Amino acid sequence: MSKKSNRFSPEVRERAVRMVHENRGEYPSLWATIESISPKIGCVPQTLKLASAFLPRRSSTADSSPEGFC
Repeated sequence: MSKKSNRFSPEVRERAVRMVHENRGEYPSLWATIESISPKIGCVPQTLKLASAFLPRRSSTADSSPEGFC
């Protein structure tokens, strides 16, 4: 069985996750944000959801960006 290669470079994955994080407040849910961003990257929403699973949860009362996303 051959190993499946990653279609997206680490840089593209990082950018996609950053875009989800930066645009999260403009949509009613994380899934709506992912559905909006995924076509811009060229992937299906489920792929981006897997990548964004590593996003820290945002607090509704937090005034600053979560650690690691500054």
